[in-house]
Amino acid sequence: MLKRIYIQNFALIDTLDIELHRGLQVITGETGAGKSIILGALRLILGERADLKTIQNSDSKSIVEAEFEVSEKLRPFFEENDLDFETSTIIRREILPSGKSRAFINDVPATLDVLKGLSSRLVDIHSQFETSDLFSEAYQFRILDGISGSTDLVLAYQKEFSQLKDLRRTRDILREQLAEGNRDAEYKNFLLNELAEADLDHTDWDDLNGKLALQENAETIAENLSLIFNRMDQEEVGVLDALLDIRTKLGRVAELSHQFTELNDRFESLFVEFKDVLFELQNKAEKIESDPRQLEVLQEKINLIHALFVKHNVQTVENLCEIRDRLAGEQVSFSGIAEQLAETENQIGIQEMKLADFSDKISAKRKKGIPVFVKKAESLFAKLGLEKAKIDVELSPSGQYSPFGNESVAILFQANTGFPMRPIQTAVSGGERSRVMLAVKKIMAENADLPTLILDEIDTGVSGKVAGEIGALMQEMSQHMQLIVITHLAQVAARGDNNYKVVKEDAGGRTRSDIIPLDSGQKLREIAQLLSGATVTEAALKQAEELMK
Repeated sequence: MLKRIYIQNFALIDTLDIELHRGLQVITGETGAGKSIILGALRLILGERADLKTIQNSDSKSIVEAEFEVSEKLRPFFEENDLDFETSTIIRREILPSGKSRAFINDVPATLDVLKGLSSRLVDIHSQFETSDLFSEAYQFRILDGISGSTDLVLAYQKEFSQLKDLRRTRDILREQLAEGNRDAEYKNFLLNELAEADLDHTDWDDLNGKLALQENAETIAENLSLIFNRMDQEEVGVLDALLDIRTKLGRVAELSHQFTELNDRFESLFVEFKDVLFELQNKAEKIESDPRQLEVLQEKINLIHALFVKHNVQTVENLCEIRDRLAGEQVSFSGIAEQLAETENQIGIQEMKLADFSDKISAKRKKGIPVFVKKAESLFAKLGLEKAKIDVELSPSGQYSPFGNESVAILFQANTGFPMRPIQTAVSGGERSRVMLAVKKIMAENADLPTLILDEIDTGVSGKVAGEIGALMQEMSQHMQLIVITHLAQVAARGDNNYKVVKEDAGGRTRSDIIPLDSGQKLREIAQLLSGATVTEAALKQAEELMK
């Protein structure tokens, strides 16, 4: 329920603060008094774009604030959007002099999308000739589901449908991954095989290069070693003989003086190490053999690994092993994608079976609700001066699942006898639109939890008995919801639980609009004025009194 409207510095409104109540709230006022300005301000609450031109005083900001009484049913919406839930919720829009606008829900900044999402659940503004809702399939399903009592079933179906959409999205992603994998599989397999053939786990890059260097320089190494051995064993001047002679003489010196014992020990260690090095060189020299075939094998191996370094833009064998392992893992992952896709396809099939069952039940209830809707609508049409109008609802298989089942809906309308039934969006004329929409809103008010409904002069162009019936319908609707009506009809104004008048006056050289609540006396006089015009006559007052009774 809309409890309060506060407007500041908006168009002709300096400051407006009005409280609203349950039931039928009627707003009247002369043409041009500012009723459309109030509606324009409320549309900002609905998330419409702000216009800098609406600021009356360009030096200060414009504020539109609406306070709503909200039910616990909306708590999930608040939680999903990180908003503070309050049973008395305040929505505020501010238009700054710079032209920027801001939105707040319970003092928490909100985007326009969030604002629209919440306000659409709280208030519905319907103006004259505005029947676009009635033309949408979603709205037509909502009408039929409300009167057939299948709303809860549809909500349960929609949860399952949401899961189906998630599964289908997953399937599409997996298919794309699989297709991309197929495109890359051959090349990746080639790379993996190439790395596997390189036998990287048993490759020591430094050792490999050392063996290659040995093979490439075998003759030079053997020649130098031979010279070393010759120098060692050369008679009389050989290094080994000289060292043995030094060793003997130094040992004698150490025996003669203990001051040379340490030096003798050190020389002995060096001599032993020297002989060990010499013997090791002899062992290696004996094994050195120039092998052209081994040289070729080593060169091929090193060239292969070097080419892999360049191809994969790495510098170590360890890096190549990491790439190989990753490619092998991708192969496993690739096969896993195929398995996951098959499982997802299976889940989609199960989900579609659930939806088929739901859809059959929903369709059956809808078909039972069609005659009820037709009977109620045509009865209301007759009261609203559309005695010859006929309406029907046509359901047909859609061949695919949507948020409303696996069928399509079309509301058909015929204004006069002898003409074919046609879709309502092409069959209803300008003079019939508002009354048809009012009848539909009346039926929905009885069968659905509607938000606050604001009707803006949808009774224009009717009078007499039809005007009285419109007033009666609105009064009945207000028993199920808060209904705010802007009207020029006395028959409607007389039925208001609370009445308000929009007035325009000149003050301080400026024209300003305001809205005032009417007491019973003021309401009587306002209704009389609607009947008689500017001059209120005694007859008009009596007639107004009769209407109020």
